[in-house]
Order: sequence, then structure tokens, then C-alpha cells
Amino acid sequence: MSVLVTGGAGYIGSHTVLNFLDAGEAPIVVDNLSTGFDWLVPEGIPFYKQDIADKDAVTAIMLEHKVDTIIHFAGSIILPESIENPLKYYRNNTANSLGLMEAAVAANVKHFVFSSTAAVYGLPDSVPVAETAPLRPEAPYGTSKLMTEQMLLDVANAHDLTITALRYFNVAGADPRGRAGQATHNATNLIKVACEAATGKRSSMTVFGQDYDTPDGTAIRDYIHVADLAMAHRLAVERMRQGGSNLIVNCGYGRGFSVLDVVRAVKKASGTDFAVEMGERRPGDCPEVVAQSSLARAELGWRPELDTIDQIVGDAYRWEDSLTRRNRV
Repeated sequence: MSVLVTGGAGYIGSHTVLNFLDAGEAPIVVDNLSTGFDWLVPEGIPFYKQDIADKDAVTAIMLEHKVDTIIHFAGSIILPESIENPLKYYRNNTANSLGLMEAAVAANVKHFVFSSTAAVYGLPDSVPVAETAPLRPEAPYGTSKLMTEQMLLDVANAHDLTITALRYFNVAGADPRGRAGQATHNATNLIKVACEAATGKRSSMTVFGQDYDTPDGTAIRDYIHVADLAMAHRLAVERMRQGGSNLIVNCGYGRGFSVLDVVRAVKKASGTDFAVEMGERRPGDCPEVVAQSSLARAELGWRPELDTIDQIVGDAYRWEDSLTRRNRV
């Protein structure tokens, strides 16, 4: 049995590879390096610089390594960009995923874990957001992921395939041992941006909106440590290998922190008082998004271990500082 990780040289993918390695299993990585970095792939891991759009090449890799499980991260993830360039998102996230499913069926792959998103819910009616909440994405990013979820369910119904879709909330942090972290250029994630400001890569950062109906007026989000999320992927694979059925679950902690909470935590971790500018709300942002994650805990046996804002921010800052010192990106 072998696990193939698409996008395994990227942020969440590289942490998932590490989690499997730490558990004694070495995955195979496929990544076209459009946003990933080959130096994030651990030494000794089979790595193919390959676009998943090339269905025949990916099928050959699966057959060569007798792949029984795919964990699919490869795709585009910036919500505002998806509004400006929807075709990119429907190509990368939906059409390429369709080709990957065809390759999986051709190679007789049995299990498929999909990197989905809380963006499938759009602006929620209430929080915490459960898997039963209405699905009404606000942008092509969420729609492209939701379409892929549905395709996977249909393919699983027609073939000998079991699928798990994990809907992420706000992923942050870095490997506590410093082996991996977010290295994406021009990242838009709040904690990454704040850490870049703390290390001097940015002259300042902007808080978008300070008049929300929240305790401090800034938006609240459910931040999940990337290493805890990586663990959820491995547990999803173990569950399916043990006979578990199709599953779609939220991955979050069930509690949120405001933008200003995050800024204070980064300033504390870094010991710097970087400049923070106050800006207007961004279109489509909502006051609060927090996950109802009891289903993931019950079905996967998922027990987060790094679920404090100080842990998340501390690991993210140490990683960002290490990148700065090494002039890596």
C-alpha cells in the first residue's frame, strides 16, 4: 500500500508528508512546484515534478508505486483571485481533480482524501458551522471545491473507491520541529502576514474592518494548527483502510480568535511592535466563522494537540524568522 500526495511540496501537503513519515509510512509526492518548494520534500521521499493535469503521467506513477490512497492538495486557494480569474480555479480545482479521479479509477486506487474548505458554506447563518449548514459558496474558489466534493461522491458511488473530504477553516502555524512551514510568496493568510511584519519583510500590516459586531470590532476566525490538520489526514486514511465509509467533515477547533487577538499574539511571540494600519472591511468577509468539529473528533478519533493561539503563532513566527535568517524566500 502506498499513499500519493498531490501538492506535497506545498504548505499543508508537506506537513502531511511529515506526519506520515513520523508514523512510519513514506508517501510519494507529486507537485508541479507552481506554489510549492522541492526543499520542503523530505530527503528519501519519491518526488515527481509533475502537473496532475497530465493524467497519463499521473496514472503511470500510481501504477509504478502500487498506490492505494490519494491525498489531494494540489489546487488554487486565494478567494479574491478566484473572483478575478474564475477559469483558473475551475481548471485547477475542478477539471484537474476530475482528471485525477479518472487516473485513480484507472489505477484501481481504493481511497481518496480531498483538501476542501469552509468556503463551501459562504456566509453562515450561525456559528459554530456544522456540516449540515447550507452550502452556498460566495466565490468560485468555494464553488470549485464543492463541485469536486460532489464529483468524488458520485465517483465513489460508481466505483470501488472510498472518499473523505476535509473542510478546512483557517490553517496556520508550522511544524513545531521547524522542518516545514508556509513559504508561499505573497501569502494572504493573517498569521503569515503578521509574522512577515514582525520579521521586517513588510513595513506594516492592515486590519480589514474594525466595526464588526464582535467584542473588539474585528473579525473572528477558527485557526487550526497545520500539524493538527496534517494528523487529521492520516487518521482519515487509517479510517478508510479499516473499512470506514465516505465522510465529509469540518476541521477546526470550535473556537475563534479575533484579528486583534492574533496581532497581540504575534507581537508577544516576536517581541516586536510592528506597525498595524486599520482599513475598511473587505467585500464578502463576515464577522465570525467557527467550526463545529465534533464529527471529525468522533469519526476520525482526532485529538488536536497544538490548539492554542500562542502555540500556533509561536511556531509560525519561529518558522518565518528562520526563513528570514536563511534568506530562503
